Amino acid sequence: MPDITPAMLSPSALAELRRVDVSSLPVVPLGTLAVPWSGCAKFLCIGLNYADHAAESNLPIPKEPIVFMKALSAAVGCNHAVVLPQGSVKSDWEVELGVVIGSTARYVSEADALDHVAGYCVVNDVSEREYQIERGGTWDKGKGCDTFGPVGPWLVTADEVGDPQNLAMWLEVNGHRWQNGSTKTMIFGVAQLVSYLSRFMTLYPGDLISTGTPPGVGMGARPNPVYLKAGDVMRLGIEKLGVQQQAVHAWDPALIDD
Repeated sequence: MPDITPAMLSPSALAELRRVDVSSLPVVPLGTLAVPWSGCAKFLCIGLNYADHAAESNLPIPKEPIVFMKALSAAVGCNHAVVLPQGSVKSDWEVELGVVIGSTARYVSEADALDHVAGYCVVNDVSEREYQIERGGTWDKGKGCDTFGPVGPWLVTADEVGDPQNLAMWLEVNGHRWQNGSTKTMIFGVAQLVSYLSRFMTLYPGDLISTGTPPGVGMGARPNPVYLKAGDVMRLGIEKLGVQQQAVHAWDPALIDD
């Protein structure tokens, strides 16, 4: 069976996929899974979008969504190695709900926004906090490092997920549960975000929106922040969407291109 492309994310095309006899398809080992669809043109992200995460960060509730982008080279499969940039000492984890656009969205209303969503996935918005916060400018350079956006394991269609604002989510590092939240505490819900973003740019099939993280990031640990180091293992998941696991490695370009 060919890769799922943007053209296959429309409602009619997804209906065709539902008729595929899954038992006839080969089983792909989890370790070799890539991003669940091809042709993603934009990897959009929303910052500080959970009220409880804003509280742990001692930051005010945003009046409008905070928007940034990850480089497409950040997107890797759900079990791909996460490779720390050279000299990184403040890389952090963030379990997030990913929203995959299924039909072109341009100036859409909140009432119609979810009609443009093909499905949902798990995203780990790995973030280098020094680059993000201490190096000036926008957040992008702390967010878009190679391998800093594991996606998957699955793209679960919207009809299978139901209400995207009622999903439990969690993240562990080396077996310790750091994040344990719910999409219920989003400041701006999925419909609001799709509508909002469509005012500033056209959203095309295959575009990915990562919608923010609940509390429990390493930067917020008390009394001292905790950051990723080589040898750590992250494991994370969202209700109905599956589980990811990544080993953290020191800088090694061979692992990036693997």
